[in-house]
Amino acid sequence: MGWLDGFRRRGTGGPKDVRGRLEGAMSQRRLRGWQPPLENINSLVASGGPRLLARSRELVVTNGYAANACEAFASNLVGDGIKPSSLIEDPALRDQVQRLWLAWTDEADADGLTDFYGLQAMVAREMFVAGECFVRMRPRRSEDGLLVPIQLQLLQSEMLPFEKTEVAANGNPIRCGIEFDLIGRRVAYHFRRRHPGDSTDQTLPVPLTTRVPAEDVLHIYRPIDAGQIRGLPHMAPAMVRLFLLDQYDDAELDRKKTAAMFAGFITKTAPEEQLMGEIEATDDSGATVSLEPGTLQVLLPGEDVKFSSPADVGGGYEAFQYRTLLSVSASLGLPYHLVTGDVRQANYSSLRAELVEFRRRVEQLQHGVVAHQLCRRVWARWLETAVLSGALDLPDYAGSPARYRAVNWIPPRWDWVDPLKDIQAQVLAMEAGIVSRRKVVEATGYDVEEIDRENAADAARVKALGLQYRTSPGETQGARATPATRPNPGKGNGDGNGNDGDGDDGATASDPATQQE
Repeated sequence: MGWLDGFRRRGTGGPKDVRGRLEGAMSQRRLRGWQPPLENINSLVASGGPRLLARSRELVVTNGYAANACEAFASNLVGDGIKPSSLIEDPALRDQVQRLWLAWTDEADADGLTDFYGLQAMVAREMFVAGECFVRMRPRRSEDGLLVPIQLQLLQSEMLPFEKTEVAANGNPIRCGIEFDLIGRRVAYHFRRRHPGDSTDQTLPVPLTTRVPAEDVLHIYRPIDAGQIRGLPHMAPAMVRLFLLDQYDDAELDRKKTAAMFAGFITKTAPEEQLMGEIEATDDSGATVSLEPGTLQVLLPGEDVKFSSPADVGGGYEAFQYRTLLSVSASLGLPYHLVTGDVRQANYSSLRAELVEFRRRVEQLQHGVVAHQLCRRVWARWLETAVLSGALDLPDYAGSPARYRAVNWIPPRWDWVDPLKDIQAQVLAMEAGIVSRRKVVEATGYDVEEIDRENAADAARVKALGLQYRTSPGETQGARATPATRPNPGKGNGDGNGNDGDGDDGATASDPATQQE
């Protein structure tokens, strides 16, 4: 068996032989020029971050597709707001906390331009454009007259200098403007005092920075690599294609415009003879002739007119645009129709399949980035500030703050292509016990307790006014809910149509419960 052992040893080579079987690691002719540097993402961000950020901002301002993609990203990520539902066990305390939070959201913005949910939308746009956004929590004085003395200030990515990488006076390393302690925890951010690109603010020189403790700063970004300390623009993979496509479209438009300006070219043997009306001289020693409607021109012997026939863009122009924008949409992680507004080739199945995958990605960002990095920390600081300022009276908060901080953040509802089918599926899942009614209601973007209070108020108002509806707000929740006692449709004493006057007309031919039974 010695010859077999030798064959086995020859067949099992070293690391080079193993690498040779990996196509991506080969060094053949076609891959010889592919030698990417093995750099950490933080080095790439530090070196190319400022230029990448500047180009991203310019594209969102000047490119229609980039602007539309930015708005679609923000509207799907936060919509009208990711809202809290407190999990405090005491109903009275829970209601008190919710009401105070709702009132404070109007005062949350330090600039006074929007509310807390408007700030969420601004954060979402900054995540798309810059890949990151900073929120500074600013304590306020009691004499400022706020319900809870705290506000939020949004800071753009440019406010934290990429080039500030040094060792602080206390020995802590500063990397891209972020100060870390010796075990790698963030302890401070060194912000510029004014935006480096704002020429209207001349109060302070640009180089000056200020140190802000990390507990007062929220750094919202999506880390794509382990150890990443700064964010990358969401549109970075599509940036070059968008820029070149915009240039190509501009050149094509100018070419068509120039070609359309020349109706034809006149050739004649006698330059002194006028042809087709008055001749107007041009700056370049040439001449142009204008035509009027209904003109019949007699040409002299030896004179000729050749009309312009500019080349068309060709039949492949639209296919090229479609494929390029499809690649841009894939790079952005957005459905094609959200980037371009083109739904000509879409149908129910394709739209739904596209939206299901897109919404999975959005839900990942909602829960892992916006809710975790922004909403939860704001809620915890707001609750602590409200207790310390006396705006809330929560028994033994200092001893056990965790039981008061428990909260569920509800993202905005999804509007499906066919809402009837989705609602019916949710009702069936709820009735089968697969999902709770709370989860079904929260999927619509509302708090279940708020819905219950509104239903109770509606039922009380209906009863007090003696109103009658086919579905009473007081009956069991669910689209297929039926009353416990079903009256005989032929013996009703209510309105002569089988109704018994109690606000429930029993089962009808279109009632799903009747069809089920």
